[in-house]
Amino acid sequence: MQVMRFAVEEINNSSTLLPNISLGYKIFDVCAAVQNFPSIFDLISNNGRITMATNRDNIPHNVIAVVGPYGSADSVPLAPLFMMDLIPMISYGASSFTLSNKLVYPSFLRTVPTNKDIIGLIIEIIQNFGWNWVAFIGSQDDEYSRNGLELFREYIQDTNICLASLYALEKNSNFEDVLRKIDSLSINVIIVFMLEEYARDIIKTAIKINIKGKVWIAGDTWSMDQELSTTPGIEKIGTVFGVTDRMLSLPGFADFVYKSRFKGEADECVNCSSAGETCNQACENCTSLNVEKIININPTYSFSIYTAVYTIAHALHVAFNCSEVECSKVQDIPPYLLLQYVRKSNFTLNNRVIRFDEYGDPPASFAVVNWRPKRDPFFMMVGTYDTYPTVRFTLNNNLVSWYDNGTVPFSNCSVECETGFVRVQNSVQKCCFQCDKCPANTYINTSVDFYTCTSCREGEWSDEGSTYCTKRSIVYLQYTDLLSILFLLCAASFMVVSITITILFAINYNTPVVKSAGGSMCFLMLVCLILSNIGVFFYFGVPQPVSCVLQNIFFIFFFTVCLSCMAVRSFQIVSVFKMAAKFPKAYSWWMKHNGQWLCLAVYTFLHLIACWIWLQFGRPKPYNDNTSFKDQTILSCDIGTVVTSVLAWSFLWVLSVVCFCFSYMGKDLPKNYNEAKSITFSLVLFYLGWIAYFTAYIVFRGLYVQLLNAVAQLTSSYGIIISFFIPRTYIIVFQPNKNTQAYFQTKIQTYTQTISRM
Repeated sequence: MQVMRFAVEEINNSSTLLPNISLGYKIFDVCAAVQNFPSIFDLISNNGRITMATNRDNIPHNVIAVVGPYGSADSVPLAPLFMMDLIPMISYGASSFTLSNKLVYPSFLRTVPTNKDIIGLIIEIIQNFGWNWVAFIGSQDDEYSRNGLELFREYIQDTNICLASLYALEKNSNFEDVLRKIDSLSINVIIVFMLEEYARDIIKTAIKINIKGKVWIAGDTWSMDQELSTTPGIEKIGTVFGVTDRMLSLPGFADFVYKSRFKGEADECVNCSSAGETCNQACENCTSLNVEKIININPTYSFSIYTAVYTIAHALHVAFNCSEVECSKVQDIPPYLLLQYVRKSNFTLNNRVIRFDEYGDPPASFAVVNWRPKRDPFFMMVGTYDTYPTVRFTLNNNLVSWYDNGTVPFSNCSVECETGFVRVQNSVQKCCFQCDKCPANTYINTSVDFYTCTSCREGEWSDEGSTYCTKRSIVYLQYTDLLSILFLLCAASFMVVSITITILFAINYNTPVVKSAGGSMCFLMLVCLILSNIGVFFYFGVPQPVSCVLQNIFFIFFFTVCLSCMAVRSFQIVSVFKMAAKFPKAYSWWMKHNGQWLCLAVYTFLHLIACWIWLQFGRPKPYNDNTSFKDQTILSCDIGTVVTSVLAWSFLWVLSVVCFCFSYMGKDLPKNYNEAKSITFSLVLFYLGWIAYFTAYIVFRGLYVQLLNAVAQLTSSYGIIISFFIPRTYIIVFQPNKNTQAYFQTKIQTYTQTISRM
């Protein structure tokens, strides 16, 4: 009340604001329910009558604006009476966000920030210190506390804060029981969002039952409470943070209070003529407080009251078209017209911008105070919170005085997970969890989600417990690699040797050595050997669909044809020397119908179908191997579908066994026709090469496993060249005397004589 009188006095004495116009006022007590409505009816009536009219301009009023009431509990029921005629109602202490509903409260405004801003600041304080296990104590008797709780529960949904305990108390609630339950849950942060009389009871109860070391966050109603600041034992309860208006002192207010007293008058006013006389500037029979108590009373709402009076004055200044010198002719201003000017208020008061948003709410400008018992100043401003022009929160942790000169208290349901660990919720509360390490090839980004290990993208990797993924290095067989160069030289050498032998055999086509090697069939073998190794050149470079197909198809088909030639060649020699006499008709039919070529053609045709099925329904394709090495992606080719691949390869493996059997049957033939050793040697190399490859494929993983595949192919071909063709080439070049018909006839006669003696 004294602040309102002070503001009116300043405005009336101002030469620039409402010049030559004086403001008047009436003060009504709405503390008691029985006095609320009579006071309001007196304001909105005219000579005891409340006039109803469709045209608001014709309604007479005793008042054009209202300052107050103080709290949300009083404003919510009283405001609708003023809303009917759109009388501007500016509250200095009603912060419930419910009153921002303009459909219900169209002419309600306030100079105190809403609960929305207060709760927003409380959440900022909690998050600043990393707490997430908090208790909220409110009261169910007032709108202020109920609305604060509703907003708090709504706003923490998208944060990591858990409401561990919630109490909506009444005046006769068991405060001791409530505080003991909170203490038993290891909750160290307690938000007390209630009117000051309730808050005093809570804090005094905490002192009484020896609750120590807690963090108490006070709403704006009791954050600067002078009574609690002098309560014995207040230093034991812990650390107290309060939310209050930034502007706590009003320049000139103390002088005004001192000067407004009559000189020599006692502190208690006794000069009023009757008990019912209304308080005014000259008589103060409605207070028994002395000057010091008035000046030192809770200053939380002082600037809000001051601002409310100045807001009305500035709106009248505009409505009366005033300049800094004079105003236009003063006339009756309808309240609804004044409301328009109040809503558009935009002025500076004590270096603070005063304005309202579309809901009639002012921007917040809060201070965070820290209580410091037995120190000066008791209320230490440690942080600020502003919402205009943008939301800005600052808090100086170094200025905070913690309980017993300690560190920041711990108030979390679970200990924070170490880097690289994910939270696994183990209760209904999201901040109660256990910590599990993120597996390999996943990572956790705590700035986005504490509860999920995110898989690395294609081409990336990570170790267990990682917070990021690393790009894999891409590796494949390159032509410039040393081992690749050595292999390619061997492959090229094989091609040169094979072509050279082919030319040499063509020149010596009619010689016994070439004919004993199979004649025209040996040329088919040489061509197939050359073609079977074309695929080895496609193992290098970035695998492509075409190169994956060509890597093995050349070898599987043409090497099988080559082995078929060796098999029928071995069978034919065995037939000539061992089966012709025993089965003359079968031998005659074989020779008459070119049995060796017929068998070769049938087997090749069947194998060709198998290869076509492989390529048509399960062809090899490029494959990115991300499992062999965690930091590498090996580009290679798969084998296609297992069934079709086995079908194509089975022809080769079956034929190799058949060929080995025929060569063994001819182990005692004439030396010039005995191919057992050469075929056995080539097949041994064939088996060893592929056994080495399959062993490495199963046991090992890496870039060079696929190179072993190419090595196995080349080794198989080298085995036939070295064991079957090189000896014959040696005879042609270096032992021409053995490449004669007479020499071969001699060897045959010797074998025949040996057989006849047996």
